[in-house]
Amino acid sequence: MSNAKLQEIVERISNATPVLPVVVIEDVEAAVPLAKTLFDAGLIAIEITLRTSAALSAIRAIAQEVPEMLLSAGTVLNAADLRAASDAGATFAISPGATPALLAAAKDQRVPLIPGVSTASEVMQAIEAGYQFCKYFPAAVAGGIEGLKALAGPFPAMKFCPTGGVSVANVHEYLRLPNVVCVGGSWLTPAAAMRAKDWKTIEKLAMEAAQCCKELKKPST
Repeated sequence: MSNAKLQEIVERISNATPVLPVVVIEDVEAAVPLAKTLFDAGLIAIEITLRTSAALSAIRAIAQEVPEMLLSAGTVLNAADLRAASDAGATFAISPGATPALLAAAKDQRVPLIPGVSTASEVMQAIEAGYQFCKYFPAAVAGGIEGLKALAGPFPAMKFCPTGGVSVANVHEYLRLPNVVCVGGSWLTPAAAMRAKDWKTIEKLAMEAAQCCKELKKPST
């Protein structure tokens, strides 16, 4: 696990459009058009969840055809998933939680891992393993905005990517928190639009997210 590499990835996402689309891909042929649509709309990163048989093939295709995209393998549950993500060409990996075995395996992999946390004890375990950035999941269930505010007190150096229950309706609230550097969301790639390969709808949602982030960066008057 490379802290420097992970920090660089996080900073690039945060400084661009700090929204990470969380995607379930059933058809590998959708991978490259989807990635190009999101990137052209201003989103420079994507999370392909390892929840389908097409996921690793989709990661390989995007790595080859859209190399400018910061490409994450999501739903990484164990060392085998982490190795598979690395071999497929993922830029980084994300887990919904973090076991001691997974954290240990991450130390020996080329691809940096973003571990998932939802409690203070899990944050402490991540800190002990050398992490300063974690996925906060499932955000809405774990405490949402108020939960992240509460964690900021005892863990001022820890930064988060809340995922789970984040939507266009509350993304502003999350991104305004000092300890949130980006958010993950599945609202950008609705299942119906993915099945229909409706890139226009996905482009519209992605552009709205990018515009939302631009508005947040504007200085107050």
